[in-house]
Amino acid sequence: MPEPKRTPLFPVYASCNARVVDYAGWSLPVQFEGIAAEHRQVRNGAGLFDVSHMGEILIAGSHALPFLQYLLPNDCSKLVPGKIIYSPMCYPDGGCVDDLLVYMLGREVYLLVVNAANTAKDLAWILSNKAGFRVTVDDLSDAYAQLALQGPGALEIINGLTDKAGDIKYYWFKREVKVAGHDCLVSRTGYTGEDGFELYTAPENAVSLWGAILQTGQAAPVGLGARDTLRLEASLPLYGHELSPAITPVESGLARFLAAEKTPYLGADVILEQLRTGPPRTLIGLELETRAVPRADYEVFMGELKVGYVTSGTLSPYSGRPIAMALVQTLAARGNDPLAIRIRDKAFPARRVALPFYQRRRG
Repeated sequence: MPEPKRTPLFPVYASCNARVVDYAGWSLPVQFEGIAAEHRQVRNGAGLFDVSHMGEILIAGSHALPFLQYLLPNDCSKLVPGKIIYSPMCYPDGGCVDDLLVYMLGREVYLLVVNAANTAKDLAWILSNKAGFRVTVDDLSDAYAQLALQGPGALEIINGLTDKAGDIKYYWFKREVKVAGHDCLVSRTGYTGEDGFELYTAPENAVSLWGAILQTGQAAPVGLGARDTLRLEASLPLYGHELSPAITPVESGLARFLAAEKTPYLGADVILEQLRTGPPRTLIGLELETRAVPRADYEVFMGELKVGYVTSGTLSPYSGRPIAMALVQTLAARGNDPLAIRIRDKAFPARRVALPFYQRRRG
């Protein structure tokens, strides 16, 4: 087995008391102080994440927009320089290659931010579909370190480190912003359900930038464990769980990110049919009254009939109750018949609840 890769911030993990694990071929911190404490830090203040393992793929050229319109089901023609959209990327049968963010850097230049575990696969898929399009495709993943500053206190911290990022709107970004003296691309995005920013900088700047943010005394380091509980409470999909080659974005409840009016694009036949008639399966929220914790792949039953499975589950630090997202037959999703999750050969009643489980207060 190859040695796990390390981000530019690996040298600071030990000084932050990180517990490091192998994740998607990377050595990354699963926790620092502890998952529950880090989760609360993000919900109530600000947390700092190392997400430098994410992939960045640049698509440029005179056909960049037509290529993205063919490659992705969301409508990239709505982009202008400085704006970002989220989109799944699909196979012809509607299953998901990945989900990603598209940054419009300039006319005919777009940066795709993809999941770390899928970077090589995504790059190969993009290259395999570029025939006939005048574009260049470059993997720039090694050119970036990425830090995510998340939580209601993130704005105050950013305002204290730069005067050029605090007015960035949600899902917009600015380039060439000096943050603590370092050149950054700063976007108002994140994966926690909170307000926050993601900072892209040269790898050699990462340790200094990380230190400058923590030295404010207003943020604490956060690992993969809390990142997962935060995104689950916010009902944000995780590739390999709520999205996969076997799950369409319609089944995952992502219809708002699918442009029904534009064709052709990869997966359009299946996606448009499911938008028109409804998907065979639907992602729903479930909550248990007991302390038994549902986990991915646990089976969901309606009476004696298996109707689906848990895609992600945890004990919610916010509500204190076990929660799960589950992919179930649409009739079971919409019906009133009781559901149960089988945990260690015992069925625990689970009630349907609206997604997301948590939504931040705005104002």
